[in-house]
Amino acid sequence: MKRLPRSVHPVAWWIWALGLAVAAACTTNPILLLLLIGVSCFVVVLRRGDAPWSRSLRVYLALGATIVVIRLVFRVLLGGPGGGTVLLDLPSIPLPAFAAGVHLLGPVHLSALLDGLYDGLHLAAMVICLGAANSLANPKRLLKSVPMGLYDIGTVVVVAVSVFPQLAESLGRVRRAQRLRHDPATGRRHLVRMTIVPVLADALDRSLALAAAMDSRGYGRHGAASPRRRLVAGSMTIVGLIGVCVGAYGLFDQQAPAARRWPVFVAGLALGVAGVAVSAVGRRVTRYRPDPFDLTAIGVAASGVLSAVLMLRATGVAPADLNPATLPAAWPVFGLLPLVAACAGLLAAAAAPAPVLSRTSEATA
Repeated sequence: MKRLPRSVHPVAWWIWALGLAVAAACTTNPILLLLLIGVSCFVVVLRRGDAPWSRSLRVYLALGATIVVIRLVFRVLLGGPGGGTVLLDLPSIPLPAFAAGVHLLGPVHLSALLDGLYDGLHLAAMVICLGAANSLANPKRLLKSVPMGLYDIGTVVVVAVSVFPQLAESLGRVRRAQRLRHDPATGRRHLVRMTIVPVLADALDRSLALAAAMDSRGYGRHGAASPRRRLVAGSMTIVGLIGVCVGAYGLFDQQAPAARRWPVFVAGLALGVAGVAVSAVGRRVTRYRPDPFDLTAIGVAASGVLSAVLMLRATGVAPADLNPATLPAAWPVFGLLPLVAACAGLLAAAAAPAPVLSRTSEATA
């Protein structure tokens, strides 16, 4: 039986993307990272709709490529720990005493460039995986799914993650207008005057329209909560988040005292949850036709969780496969478990139905 096109719960897409991002965070193997990027792009191309935010993947791909290039340029300019084969023997520029320890130019080693490439791909893969969720999940429906206690934070996060899709849409509209005018002028001044300024102006106008629309619908209003209770709830939440960050840092730092690990992490988490609960008291939020978290959403979310769990399992079974050596340089290899972990995200494409397109909706109507 042919499944009708319908939307997947936006939280499911974010869980899937976070699972892929966790899997990417566990490895610096370039082949596995490229596999994770390919899986993200494949699912986005297969399951994205025709909404404006669906065309934002190219922006994240460009951002990922920029990250890789910047990491490589910094490795050439500032050098880094390396040795072995020298690819370029650039003259070293001496720096003053206050910059002791920083090397400008000098010999460029193959191992240093590989370290820069792997680190750049490592960060770029996480950015692209999260950008995939931005291309698949409807940000407005995501805001409807945020718990009441996190409504203020969720509003800020949803508006923040909507910036890149809005920029991509604005850039497309500006380019279409330029093609219609058939403007042959080129150059740096033309780029700023005819592309960057209109894109920023359009994004600002859309942001102001979004803020006005949200204000007219009651977003950001605190209801009957007193200023004192809002101050207490906000202080508890912020102090709790600081405690969670300090505790998480202590958990990863083997030199940190025992009292600054789990006790601080648990106390910060409890304080943050209490702050969210206090802020939710006395507030009412109505939702029109909430999205069900059905079996399809569970399948999509499970795909990302499975990828993260398998990759975390691989860190204990074959850590050398996940972090290939660069000195001496060797071709990166990996076993079956990391390969399955990287490809597990493809299950989301099978679990999710065909995307809802505006022309499909019009034809159905």
